[in-house]
Amino acid sequence: MAERSFKKEVEQLRIGAGRVFRGEGILAITKALLENGVGYVGGYQGAPISHLMDVLADAEDLMGELGVRFEANASEAAATAMLAASVHYPIRGAVTFKGPVGANVASDALANLASGGVTGGALIIVGEDYGEGSSIMQERSHAFATKSQVWLLDPRPNLPSLTQAVRHGFELSEASNTPVMMLMRIRSCHVHGAFDAGDNMAPPLTVRDALANPNRNTDRIVLPPFSYIHEQEKINKRLPQAIEYIKKHALNEHFGPEGGKVGIAVQGGMYNGLIRALQRLGLADVHGESQLPIYVMNVAYPIVEDQFIEFCTGKDAVLIVEEGQPDYLEQALRAVLHKADIRDVRISGKDVLPMAGEYTGRVMLEGVEGFLRKHASDLLPPQTRAPNRPDEAAEIPDLTKVVPMRPPGFCTGCPERPIFAAMKLVEEELGQHQVACDIGCHLFSIMPPFHIGGTTMGFGLGPASNAAFDGGGEKRPISIIGDGGFWHNGLSSSIGNAVFNKSDGVTIVVDNYYSAATGGQDILSSRATNDTKATNNSIAGAVKGVGVEWVREIDRTYDVKKVRDTLKEALTTDHKGPKVIVASSECMLNKQRRERPLMAAAIKEGRRVEKPKFGVDDDICTGDHACMRLSGCPSLTLKMPDDPLRDDPIAHIDQSCVGCGNCGEVADTAVLCPSFYRADLVHNPSVFERWWAGVNRRAIGWLQDRRAKRRLTWAPAMKPAE
Repeated sequence: MAERSFKKEVEQLRIGAGRVFRGEGILAITKALLENGVGYVGGYQGAPISHLMDVLADAEDLMGELGVRFEANASEAAATAMLAASVHYPIRGAVTFKGPVGANVASDALANLASGGVTGGALIIVGEDYGEGSSIMQERSHAFATKSQVWLLDPRPNLPSLTQAVRHGFELSEASNTPVMMLMRIRSCHVHGAFDAGDNMAPPLTVRDALANPNRNTDRIVLPPFSYIHEQEKINKRLPQAIEYIKKHALNEHFGPEGGKVGIAVQGGMYNGLIRALQRLGLADVHGESQLPIYVMNVAYPIVEDQFIEFCTGKDAVLIVEEGQPDYLEQALRAVLHKADIRDVRISGKDVLPMAGEYTGRVMLEGVEGFLRKHASDLLPPQTRAPNRPDEAAEIPDLTKVVPMRPPGFCTGCPERPIFAAMKLVEEELGQHQVACDIGCHLFSIMPPFHIGGTTMGFGLGPASNAAFDGGGEKRPISIIGDGGFWHNGLSSSIGNAVFNKSDGVTIVVDNYYSAATGGQDILSSRATNDTKATNNSIAGAVKGVGVEWVREIDRTYDVKKVRDTLKEALTTDHKGPKVIVASSECMLNKQRRERPLMAAAIKEGRRVEKPKFGVDDDICTGDHACMRLSGCPSLTLKMPDDPLRDDPIAHIDQSCVGCGNCGEVADTAVLCPSFYRADLVHNPSVFERWWAGVNRRAIGWLQDRRAKRRLTWAPAMKPAE
């Protein structure tokens, strides 16, 4: 169950020529694929293009009508490998995944695909996840394009440019027999706008047609001597063909005046930020008309050298606006001028713009202004020309020593939290163990209050990253892997590897029924019924199938005692060989998305609905806060007691509680104070329940009044009678 459904929006994908398409970037990309005769699509979910996979899944009926095959791939490598259909057949294919981690995983398939080349257009839509909105290490996908000589599109972030980039991506791929990578930055994925729609087009040759007429060409297989020929072909044939197409169709754009003493060359994806900076400096209007010449590189690779040389001709200085590091474009463009022996043009870039970090509005403004101050200060408005003008914004103070960091954490009611509470209880008894984490929500365990885990090496590689410690020792290493990572890569690279090497470690597979961290998409072990995918496949059955003999299943992770005892057993058993614990409970976010609408509808219809809530008895809570150190739930917080004789804060459960019961389970298992209680909130109660509730209220009220009358009070002394 994905976190967002696009069923309603997908209907707009059916509109044809003469209509205007309005919507989000990812919807526009899907529409462009259908308009350009794509034959098959696939990919792997991951921010910022998770919703693109969700759109494709919701549009599966429409694609089926057109004869388009949709595949939710097991990994980014599998997605890229699927583009092999375009090697021997003139079928257009497109896949999408998160970059650069997706490109890392896909690198092997990408290298083979690029070496042999393609016949049909092959488009790889990469969600470029860079900047402070990213959830991954800060790298760029640019290197993978240059490494494998895959052409890289980086279009301006507006719907007409994005949809045209899809069309040109396919045509450029076919014109040069080379796969094309297209960057979709975070803002591009979610930008809203409009473009003139076209008719959807069925692929001229479907994958079903190709199956009926198999084709092969050994020249395209990456084996000697053909692999040596491929390298020469890339340089002598495909690269010139690509450059010819780029120039003929003006994929790179020029804005502003033809001449000028300074100019700006910018990645297409950074164009909006640049124009906004120029607007703030009074050098561009609200329509984007610039007073400075701008060379927009909608194709980041290959570089069209003569275009850049022509742009630089007659200019004193050119600013290269390129976000991130290394500065691939700046180095390449400097080399272009050097080879052409052009020495009278000063190149600026990372000297005025930061080498690392996101180019926010402020960063872009300061960088452009700094460039103009050095090379064309007369173009700046008078009030900005002084090096230290009075109205210049003060430097942002470093608050890292004052304001604490706000790292991500588990959601309220997350079923993974009790697993780590149990691990802390085992740690108190058996001491600390070497713990390796994995990519996914469970990685939050490294943060307070759990402080569990010390490494993470990649999706599905948690147990593999502990391999050096799996040779036996006084304490067994513990590895954690999620169900998404397990099916993505972990079954073979981690579990199978442990079996083959006779490892003695413990692996906890956190099964929350979905690929929860990427938006709740279904996977092989999901418990949901999916009309187009095979779900309900057993993780325990899979690990037994590759040779794991010691396997335990826990079907309710909120049972902290059972999780604790099972983990303790795994760490102390005499069994030699890998030990796997499959700990399962449904992701609370997905559970709430599924149940809340049903519950709201039932309440509206007048049906009886019971919803649990938990609380803390103020009189019993001792205020030692051990429950928080073992739970960390956001709904478990502090408040000051009403008792004037107590001045320490006590535990309190706020209204965000979802009734999972973890706090009470932890308190019970850890033998903490029994201050937690459960109260069931009943909507539309029966007549008997209403009567019984009234009886209880009156009885409780009588007891409260009786106690209040016997309580000592400190009333002010009465004045003596006059």
